[in-house]
Amino acid sequence: MEPRSDLPTHEVTNQPPARGDRDLWSNDPVLRTHAADADAAALRRQAQALGRAQMAEAARDANRHGPELVLFDAGGRRLDEVRFHPAYHAFLHLGLTGGYASGPWQGGRHLTHAAMVYLHSQVEPGTCCPMTMTYAAVPALRGTGGLGDTWAPKLTAGHYDAALKPVTQKAGVTLGMAMTEKQGGSDVRANTTRAEKLADGWRLTGHKWFCSAPMSDGFLTLAQAPGGLTCFLVPRWLENGQRNAIHILRLKDKLGNRANASAEIEYHGALAEQVGEEGDGIRTILTMVHHTRLDTATAPAGLMRAALDHAHHWTAHRSAFQRRLIDQPLMQAVLADLALDWEGAAALAFRVARAFDDPGQAAFSRISVALAKFLNNKLAGRVIGEAMEVMGGMGYVEDSPLPLLYREAPLNGIWEGSGNVICLDILRSLARDPACADALDAALEAPSGQLPGYDAALTSYRNTWKTPPTEAQARAFATQTATLLTAATLIDAAPAPVAEAFVATRLTNGPGLIAGANPTANPAAMLARLGPATD
Repeated sequence: MEPRSDLPTHEVTNQPPARGDRDLWSNDPVLRTHAADADAAALRRQAQALGRAQMAEAARDANRHGPELVLFDAGGRRLDEVRFHPAYHAFLHLGLTGGYASGPWQGGRHLTHAAMVYLHSQVEPGTCCPMTMTYAAVPALRGTGGLGDTWAPKLTAGHYDAALKPVTQKAGVTLGMAMTEKQGGSDVRANTTRAEKLADGWRLTGHKWFCSAPMSDGFLTLAQAPGGLTCFLVPRWLENGQRNAIHILRLKDKLGNRANASAEIEYHGALAEQVGEEGDGIRTILTMVHHTRLDTATAPAGLMRAALDHAHHWTAHRSAFQRRLIDQPLMQAVLADLALDWEGAAALAFRVARAFDDPGQAAFSRISVALAKFLNNKLAGRVIGEAMEVMGGMGYVEDSPLPLLYREAPLNGIWEGSGNVICLDILRSLARDPACADALDAALEAPSGQLPGYDAALTSYRNTWKTPPTEAQARAFATQTATLLTAATLIDAAPAPVAEAFVATRLTNGPGLIAGANPTANPAAMLARLGPATD
């Protein structure tokens, strides 16, 4: 007897349905709680656009078909171009026309901007880099005379124009950054790139080990001028229609952030314009870094949200041992524990963004953005890794978004100051600026008297740090301070069961390293913060 070839080998059962289109605003109670006073209409539009199934496919395309370096044309003439899949351009168009970079400088709020960072990070985080730097460059360039008059309106135009043209011929421009050199890393004072003042302006010569978004229309960079380390803006195209003398040596082969190009470059007498005072380059560039740090503090909350959203969807539609995974007590304990970390990170990031909106909170914004950047990034890898494990083997394969999110998790902790740099910055800010110390103290004191566990933790904290921490204690101090500040934020803004659970598991007993090992009295309250899982 011949075997039948028409019999099915298997049926697809016990698999969650495809996600389809999602509303990343309506389905996210945490975003709607902690960014409730942002521009809800703009965020709803962006959230619905990013949640479309076609954007999830575009994210896969942008990562699978990464940037391509094209050094020369067919005749051997230098091009020094990076070419991207159309999906990359789709994300930049969506973000820039939606106000990601321009909003706060056109009458909007930094809170709305931070929420857009949070949303974009859930779908395709690599494309956030050029948009974040475009946003952050504006305060460094405004007030610089003709340079700012030329560039700032194009940076804040809300247009995406990928054409290879001089800045004056474009409707909108993007700006990158090129600071890091081989010998110095974070120690930019060790930079060796030279700046010479010639008849036609400043000319730069030197090597940059990391250039972020090398197809930007210009780059903020640091170089040694006669008067010391100085900040410059280097346009990619000159007004005469010629390419500037910026040579791309190679693209970085990165762990993640694959849709975005990062490059090693050299300046071969590249024409540049001075930004700020000669010799005051670090102070000038820190104006930009302050704002990029807001995004590196916010993005991990978006990454965590995406990972937990996918894990929640999986467990709500997947059964094992005759029960849905989401109905099993141990799974509930794990997800509830992870949800606490995510909501704490989001709440703290959005609180920091509000401080950026209020000139009266400038000192608080300086210290809190560093604390949020440090803690949120330390939590992101753990949360995403656990979410991947929740989904089992399906979380580990590239059919799932989890590998993309997991590869992205370390980046924001490295970018704009790694953990040690941030912790030392925190110590310096508190030691040198009494306003920062006073603002932090007031924020930690504000919720006193509402939860005994918080009061006890604050008393213990003050007893521990009666004298300033040493450099070796900087991470312990930053962790405790940022965790307390997160708790204070949740007490003020989150539902009571969430704040109570955070205090009980992160402050009173001390947080465990293993998700699910910090049992909460009411895990259902935390699971509800994940939003609906039936889409």
